[in-house]
Amino acid sequence: MIELRPFAGLGAANHGWLDAHHHFSFANYHDPARTNWGRLRVWNDDTIAPQTGFPPHPHRDMEIVTYVRKGAITHQDNMGNAGRTVAGDVQVMSAGTGIQHAEYNLEAEETQIFQIWILPDSRGGAPDWGTRPFPKDDRAGRFVALASGQDGDGNALPIRADARVLGATVPEGETAHYEAAPGRHLYLVSTRGRIRVADGASGGEAVEAEARDGVAITGLSSLAVTALEDAEIVLVDAA
Repeated sequence: MIELRPFAGLGAANHGWLDAHHHFSFANYHDPARTNWGRLRVWNDDTIAPQTGFPPHPHRDMEIVTYVRKGAITHQDNMGNAGRTVAGDVQVMSAGTGIQHAEYNLEAEETQIFQIWILPDSRGGAPDWGTRPFPKDDRAGRFVALASGQDGDGNALPIRADARVLGATVPEGETAHYEAAPGRHLYLVSTRGRIRVADGASGGEAVEAEARDGVAITGLSSLAVTALEDAEIVLVDAA
C-alpha cells in the first residue's frame, strides 16, 4: 500500500515564531487515523523565525531525530551538550530516563526542520545527544542511513529503536531504490522537488508527491523513488 498524505491536509498550528505542520497527531491536533506509523510517532514540519526557538522543556523515553532543511538549529541541554546543526544534517537525542533541552534558531534567516520522533525499543537508559555532518555527495542518487538502530549502519548516528532515518538527493529524471524487510513501515517526505513513489518490484502501484507531502508505505519490500524535479528526500524505515 502507498498512501499520499498531502501537505495541505496536515494538522497545523501557527504560533507566530513557529509555523508547525503535523503529519501525525500532536499537541492540539488529533486525528485518530493518524496517531503513528509503526514505531514512527511524530513527524513535524517546523519553520522557526530568526532569533527564536523552543525554550527548555523535558522529554523522556523517545528517540528524537531533527533533520535541518534550511538554516541551522542550535541545541542546549541540562547534560552540558551544545551544538549547531546545519541544513542537510541531523541531530539525535535519546531522551531515556529524562532530559531537559532547548532548540534555538540563532540565525538571521528562518530555519526549517523535520522533527521526527520514534518510539524506543525499551524504556529508560541514560539520555544522550549527538550531531554529525554528512557529505552530500554520499547520498547522491541513493539512500544513506543518517540515524539508525540497526546493525550495519555504523556511520549513522545511533538511535535506540528498530528503525532507520535515511536521506537521498536525486537529480531530475533519476530513480533511487530502497529495499526493506517484510512488515516494515516506511514513511518519506521530499524536502524539495516533486517525486513519484512506486512499487519497485512490480512498478504498478504509484503516487506522485509534491515537496513536503507525506507518503506512507507498507506491505512493499522494494521502493522506487523517481525525481520529477531535483529532489532531496528523507525516509524513515520503522518496525
